[in-house]
Amino acid sequence: MKILITGGAGFVGSHLADKLIGQGHEITVIDDLSTGRYQNVEHLEGHENFRLIIDTVLNDKLMEELIRETDRVFHMASAVGVRLIMERPVKTIETIFRGTDVVLGFCSRYRKRVLVPSTSEVYGKGASVPFREEDDLLTGSTDKHRWAYACAKTLDEFLALAHWKETRLPVVVVRLFNTVGPRQTGQYGMVVPNFVKSAIKGEPLTVHGDGNQSRCFGHVLDIIEGLTAVIENPDCFGQVINLGNAEEVSIRSLAEKAIAMTGSDSEIRYIPYEEAYGEGFEDMQRRVPSLDKAKRLVGYQPTRTLEDIINDVADQFHREIKAEAAMA
Repeated sequence: MKILITGGAGFVGSHLADKLIGQGHEITVIDDLSTGRYQNVEHLEGHENFRLIIDTVLNDKLMEELIRETDRVFHMASAVGVRLIMERPVKTIETIFRGTDVVLGFCSRYRKRVLVPSTSEVYGKGASVPFREEDDLLTGSTDKHRWAYACAKTLDEFLALAHWKETRLPVVVVRLFNTVGPRQTGQYGMVVPNFVKSAIKGEPLTVHGDGNQSRCFGHVLDIIEGLTAVIENPDCFGQVINLGNAEEVSIRSLAEKAIAMTGSDSEIRYIPYEEAYGEGFEDMQRRVPSLDKAKRLVGYQPTRTLEDIINDVADQFHREIKAEAAMA
Protein backbone atom coordinates (compact mmCIF):
# COMPACT_ATOMS: atom_id res chain seq x y z
CA MET A 1 0.00 0.00 0.00
CA LYS A 2 0.91 3.66 -0.37
CA ILE A 3 0.83 5.38 3.02
CA LEU A 4 1.16 9.07 3.89
CA ILE A 5 2.44 10.08 7.33
CA THR A 6 2.12 13.77 8.16
CA GLY A 7 4.63 14.75 10.82
CA GLY A 8 6.53 11.59 9.96
CA ALA A 9 9.90 12.97 11.04
CA GLY A 10 8.57 13.40 14.55
CA PHE A 11 9.06 11.03 17.44
CA VAL A 12 6.02 8.78 16.97
CA GLY A 13 5.73 9.34 13.21
CA SER A 14 9.28 8.17 12.51
CA HIS A 15 8.79 4.93 14.46
CA LEU A 16 5.57 4.41 12.53
CA ALA A 17 7.47 4.93 9.26
CA ASP A 18 10.02 2.30 10.34
CA LYS A 19 7.31 -0.25 11.04
CA LEU A 20 5.40 0.35 7.81
CA ILE A 21 8.56 0.31 5.69
CA GLY A 22 9.41 -3.01 7.33
CA GLN A 23 6.02 -4.35 6.23
CA GLY A 24 6.81 -3.49 2.62
CA HIS A 25 4.60 -0.42 2.20
CA GLU A 26 5.50 2.67 0.18
CA ILE A 27 5.84 5.54 2.63
CA THR A 28 5.66 9.27 2.02
CA VAL A 29 6.51 11.53 4.95
CA ILE A 30 5.67 15.22 4.97
CA ASP A 31 7.15 17.28 7.81
CA ASP A 32 8.14 20.92 8.16
CA LEU A 33 10.71 19.96 10.84
CA SER A 34 9.31 22.51 13.29
CA THR A 35 9.25 19.87 16.03
CA GLY A 36 10.31 16.80 14.05
CA ARG A 37 13.96 16.08 13.30
CA TYR A 38 15.61 14.98 10.07
CA GLN A 39 17.82 12.64 12.12
CA ASN A 40 14.74 10.57 12.96
CA VAL A 41 14.29 9.49 9.33
CA GLU A 42 17.79 9.96 7.96
CA HIS A 43 18.37 6.20 8.01
CA LEU A 44 15.41 5.75 5.64
CA GLU A 45 16.70 8.16 3.00
CA GLY A 46 17.60 6.22 -0.13
CA HIS A 47 15.21 3.36 0.62
CA GLU A 48 13.25 2.56 -2.51
CA ASN A 49 9.94 2.71 -0.62
CA PHE A 50 10.58 5.96 1.24
CA ARG A 51 10.04 9.58 0.24
CA LEU A 52 10.55 12.64 2.46
CA ILE A 53 8.94 15.99 1.64
CA ILE A 54 9.92 19.03 3.70
CA ASP A 55 6.76 21.13 3.72
CA THR A 56 3.70 21.93 5.79
CA VAL A 57 0.31 20.24 5.86
CA LEU A 58 -1.12 23.73 5.37
CA ASN A 59 0.05 23.59 1.74
CA ASP A 60 -3.35 22.75 0.26
CA LYS A 61 -2.22 22.03 -3.29
CA LEU A 62 0.52 19.65 -2.18
CA MET A 63 -1.67 17.88 0.36
CA GLU A 64 -4.40 17.29 -2.20
CA GLU A 65 -1.87 15.66 -4.52
CA LEU A 66 -0.36 13.49 -1.78
CA ILE A 67 -3.71 12.34 -0.38
CA ARG A 68 -5.18 11.62 -3.81
CA GLU A 69 -2.36 9.19 -4.60
CA THR A 70 -2.26 7.38 -1.24
CA ASP A 71 -4.20 4.50 0.37
CA ARG A 72 -3.85 5.36 4.07
CA VAL A 73 -3.18 8.59 5.94
CA PHE A 74 -1.70 8.83 9.43
CA HIS A 75 -2.11 12.49 10.41
CA MET A 76 0.64 12.68 13.03
CA ALA A 77 1.56 16.35 12.44
CA SER A 78 0.78 18.48 15.49
CA ALA A 79 2.19 20.97 17.95
CA VAL A 80 3.52 18.96 20.90
CA GLY A 81 4.54 19.44 24.51
CA VAL A 82 3.23 21.53 27.38
CA ARG A 83 6.07 24.05 27.16
CA LEU A 84 5.43 24.80 23.48
CA ILE A 85 1.73 25.14 24.21
CA MET A 86 2.37 27.67 26.97
CA GLU A 87 4.91 29.65 24.96
CA ARG A 88 3.19 29.65 21.55
CA PRO A 89 -0.58 29.19 22.01
CA VAL A 90 -1.49 30.78 18.65
CA LYS A 91 0.77 28.40 16.72
CA THR A 92 -0.61 25.51 18.76
CA ILE A 93 -4.22 26.22 17.86
CA GLU A 94 -3.57 27.10 14.21
CA THR A 95 -1.27 24.18 13.49
CA ILE A 96 -3.54 21.61 15.08
CA PHE A 97 -6.96 22.57 13.78
CA ARG A 98 -6.10 24.04 10.39
CA GLY A 99 -3.85 21.10 9.57
CA THR A 100 -6.49 18.56 10.54
CA ASP A 101 -9.13 20.44 8.56
CA VAL A 102 -6.96 20.26 5.43
CA VAL A 103 -6.20 16.56 5.85
CA LEU A 104 -9.78 15.51 6.61
CA GLY A 105 -11.17 17.62 3.79
CA PHE A 106 -9.04 15.92 1.15
CA CYS A 107 -9.47 12.47 2.72
CA SER A 108 -13.21 13.02 2.49
CA ARG A 109 -12.99 14.17 -1.14
CA TYR A 110 -10.96 11.12 -2.20
CA ARG A 111 -12.43 8.62 0.30
CA LYS A 112 -9.14 7.78 1.99
CA ARG A 113 -8.82 5.89 5.26
CA VAL A 114 -7.32 8.21 7.90
CA LEU A 115 -6.16 8.10 11.52
CA VAL A 116 -6.26 11.27 13.63
CA PRO A 117 -4.30 11.16 16.89
CA SER A 118 -5.74 13.06 19.83
CA THR A 119 -4.45 13.23 23.38
CA SER A 120 -5.23 12.33 26.96
CA GLU A 121 -5.13 16.09 27.58
CA VAL A 122 -8.75 16.27 26.37
CA TYR A 123 -9.87 14.58 29.62
CA GLY A 124 -8.72 17.77 31.35
CA LYS A 125 -9.72 17.93 35.00
CA GLY A 126 -11.77 14.76 34.85
CA ALA A 127 -11.79 12.90 38.15
CA SER A 128 -13.21 9.56 37.00
CA VAL A 129 -10.14 7.32 36.79
CA PRO A 130 -9.36 5.40 34.67
CA PHE A 131 -10.45 7.65 31.81
CA ARG A 132 -12.90 6.03 29.41
CA GLU A 133 -13.62 7.24 25.90
CA GLU A 134 -17.27 8.02 26.67
CA ASP A 135 -16.44 10.14 29.76
CA ASP A 136 -17.47 13.80 29.90
CA LEU A 137 -14.59 16.19 29.27
CA LEU A 138 -13.77 19.04 31.67
CA THR A 139 -11.15 21.67 30.86
CA GLY A 140 -10.29 24.97 32.48
CA SER A 141 -10.98 28.60 31.69
CA THR A 142 -9.96 29.98 28.30
CA ASP A 143 -7.58 32.45 29.97
CA LYS A 144 -5.45 29.46 31.03
CA HIS A 145 -3.32 28.79 27.94
CA ARG A 146 -2.53 25.33 29.24
CA TRP A 147 -5.92 24.17 27.94
CA ALA A 148 -5.45 25.46 24.39
CA TYR A 149 -3.96 22.15 23.28
CA ALA A 150 -6.75 20.09 24.82
CA CYS A 151 -9.46 22.25 23.28
CA ALA A 152 -7.84 22.27 19.84
CA LYS A 153 -7.52 18.48 19.87
CA THR A 154 -11.12 18.16 21.08
CA LEU A 155 -12.19 20.22 18.07
CA ASP A 156 -10.13 17.86 15.88
CA GLU A 157 -12.13 14.97 17.32
CA PHE A 158 -15.45 16.70 16.68
CA LEU A 159 -14.45 17.43 13.08
CA ALA A 160 -13.25 13.86 12.42
CA LEU A 161 -16.43 12.35 13.86
CA ALA A 162 -18.57 14.84 11.93
CA HIS A 163 -16.99 13.58 8.69
CA TRP A 164 -17.81 10.02 9.79
CA LYS A 165 -21.40 10.95 10.64
CA GLU A 166 -22.10 12.89 7.44
CA THR A 167 -20.27 10.83 4.78
CA ARG A 168 -18.99 7.72 6.57
CA LEU A 169 -15.40 8.80 6.02
CA PRO A 170 -13.30 5.86 7.32
CA VAL A 171 -11.64 7.80 10.15
CA VAL A 172 -10.33 6.66 13.54
CA VAL A 173 -9.50 8.98 16.46
CA VAL A 174 -6.87 7.76 18.92
CA ARG A 175 -6.22 9.41 22.29
CA LEU A 176 -2.55 8.89 23.14
CA PHE A 177 -1.41 8.79 26.77
CA ASN A 178 2.19 9.97 27.40
CA THR A 179 4.02 8.12 24.65
CA VAL A 180 7.74 7.76 25.36
CA GLY A 181 10.82 6.07 23.90
CA PRO A 182 13.96 6.55 21.81
CA ARG A 183 14.09 9.69 19.61
CA GLN A 184 11.94 11.71 21.96
CA THR A 185 13.67 14.86 23.12
CA GLY A 186 12.96 16.90 26.22
CA GLN A 187 12.86 20.12 24.21
CA TYR A 188 9.22 20.87 24.91
CA GLY A 189 8.93 19.59 28.47
CA MET A 190 8.68 15.81 27.98
CA VAL A 191 9.41 14.52 31.44
CA VAL A 192 11.01 11.09 30.86
CA PRO A 193 13.76 12.17 28.44
CA ASN A 194 14.46 15.22 30.60
CA PHE A 195 14.78 13.10 33.75
CA VAL A 196 16.94 10.44 32.11
CA LYS A 197 19.24 12.93 30.42
CA SER A 198 19.70 14.92 33.63
CA ALA A 199 20.41 11.75 35.59
CA ILE A 200 23.01 10.57 33.08
CA LYS A 201 24.73 13.98 33.18
CA GLY A 202 24.61 14.11 36.98
CA GLU A 203 22.42 17.20 36.97
CA PRO A 204 19.42 17.87 39.25
CA LEU A 205 16.09 16.41 38.13
CA THR A 206 13.45 19.16 38.18
CA VAL A 207 10.02 18.14 39.47
CA HIS A 208 7.15 20.60 39.18
CA GLY A 209 4.93 20.94 42.22
CA ASP A 210 5.21 18.33 44.97
CA GLY A 211 5.70 15.38 42.60
CA ASN A 212 2.58 13.54 43.76
CA GLN A 213 0.86 14.00 40.40
CA SER A 214 0.85 10.70 38.51
CA ARG A 215 1.02 9.63 34.88
CA CYS A 216 1.11 6.45 32.79
CA PHE A 217 3.82 6.07 30.16
CA GLY A 218 3.45 3.94 27.04
CA HIS A 219 6.40 2.73 24.98
CA VAL A 220 6.28 4.10 21.45
CA LEU A 221 6.70 0.61 19.98
CA ASP A 222 3.54 -0.54 21.78
CA ILE A 223 1.69 2.55 20.59
CA ILE A 224 2.49 2.09 16.91
CA GLU A 225 1.24 -1.50 17.15
CA GLY A 226 -2.07 -0.02 18.23
CA LEU A 227 -2.06 2.68 15.54
CA THR A 228 -1.51 0.25 12.70
CA ALA A 229 -4.12 -2.15 14.08
CA VAL A 230 -6.99 0.31 14.49
CA ILE A 231 -6.70 1.87 11.04
CA GLU A 232 -7.10 -1.58 9.45
CA ASN A 233 -10.18 -2.56 11.44
CA PRO A 234 -13.47 -1.17 10.06
CA ASP A 235 -15.05 -1.66 13.50
CA CYS A 236 -12.84 1.24 14.64
CA PHE A 237 -14.18 3.74 12.09
CA GLY A 238 -16.04 6.59 13.73
CA GLN A 239 -14.62 5.58 17.12
CA VAL A 240 -12.46 7.31 19.74
CA ILE A 241 -9.94 4.87 21.22
CA ASN A 242 -7.44 5.24 24.08
CA LEU A 243 -3.91 3.95 23.52
CA GLY A 244 -1.20 3.90 26.16
CA ASN A 245 -0.18 1.93 29.22
CA ALA A 246 -2.14 1.70 32.48
CA GLU A 247 0.97 1.37 34.72
CA GLU A 248 0.68 4.45 36.97
CA VAL A 249 3.63 6.20 38.60
CA SER A 250 4.01 9.47 40.49
CA ILE A 251 6.41 12.02 39.01
CA ARG A 252 8.47 11.88 42.20
CA SER A 253 8.78 8.09 41.90
CA LEU A 254 9.62 8.45 38.21
CA ALA A 255 12.50 10.78 39.08
CA GLU A 256 13.75 8.37 41.75
CA LYS A 257 13.54 5.46 39.31
CA ALA A 258 15.46 7.36 36.61
CA ILE A 259 18.23 8.12 39.11
CA ALA A 260 18.41 4.55 40.38
CA MET A 261 18.34 2.88 36.95
CA THR A 262 21.08 5.11 35.51
CA GLY A 263 23.29 4.76 38.59
CA SER A 264 23.23 8.51 39.03
CA ASP A 265 23.93 10.60 42.10
CA SER A 266 21.68 13.42 40.88
CA GLU A 267 19.39 15.21 43.29
CA ILE A 268 15.70 15.99 42.84
CA ARG A 269 14.80 19.68 42.81
CA TYR A 270 11.19 20.76 43.36
CA ILE A 271 9.94 24.00 41.82
CA PRO A 272 6.48 25.60 41.76
CA TYR A 273 4.47 25.32 38.54
CA GLU A 274 4.47 29.12 38.32
CA GLU A 275 8.24 29.17 38.09
CA ALA A 276 8.21 26.70 35.21
CA TYR A 277 5.19 27.85 33.21
CA GLY A 278 4.08 31.21 34.57
CA GLU A 279 1.25 32.30 36.80
CA GLY A 280 -2.06 30.43 36.66
CA PHE A 281 -0.80 27.10 35.31
CA GLU A 282 -3.14 24.20 36.05
CA ASP A 283 -2.25 20.51 36.07
CA MET A 284 -4.11 17.21 36.42
CA GLN A 285 -3.38 15.08 39.46
CA ARG A 286 -3.86 11.71 37.73
CA ARG A 287 -4.06 10.57 34.12
CA VAL A 288 -4.77 6.87 33.71
CA PRO A 289 -6.31 5.27 30.60
CA SER A 290 -8.88 2.56 30.37
CA LEU A 291 -7.62 0.28 27.59
CA ASP A 292 -10.68 -1.97 27.55
CA LYS A 293 -12.01 -0.62 24.26
CA ALA A 294 -8.69 -0.99 22.42
CA LYS A 295 -8.32 -4.52 23.73
CA ARG A 296 -11.85 -5.45 22.69
CA LEU A 297 -11.57 -3.98 19.20
CA VAL A 298 -8.03 -4.95 18.17
CA GLY A 299 -6.58 -7.01 21.03
CA TYR A 300 -4.31 -4.14 22.09
CA GLN A 301 -2.13 -5.08 25.05
CA PRO A 302 1.06 -3.14 25.89
CA THR A 303 4.00 -5.42 26.66
CA ARG A 304 6.78 -2.96 27.53
CA THR A 305 7.21 -1.63 31.07
CA LEU A 306 8.34 1.70 32.48
CA GLU A 307 11.73 0.09 33.13
CA ASP A 308 11.94 -0.81 29.43
CA ILE A 309 11.18 2.78 28.53
CA ILE A 310 13.85 4.23 30.84
CA ASN A 311 16.45 1.74 29.62
CA ASP A 312 15.70 2.48 25.96
CA VAL A 313 15.78 6.24 26.46
CA ALA A 314 19.01 5.96 28.46
CA ASP A 315 20.60 3.83 25.73
CA GLN A 316 19.74 6.50 23.18
CA PHE A 317 21.36 9.27 25.22
CA HIS A 318 24.46 7.16 25.86
CA ARG A 319 24.81 6.63 22.10
CA GLU A 320 24.41 10.34 21.44
CA ILE A 321 26.98 11.24 24.08
CA LYS A 322 29.44 8.71 22.61
CA ALA A 323 28.86 10.10 19.10
CA GLU A 324 29.40 13.66 20.27
CA ALA A 325 32.62 12.66 22.03
CA ALA A 326 33.88 10.92 18.87
CA MET A 327 33.29 14.10 16.85
CA ALA A 328 34.97 16.37 19.38
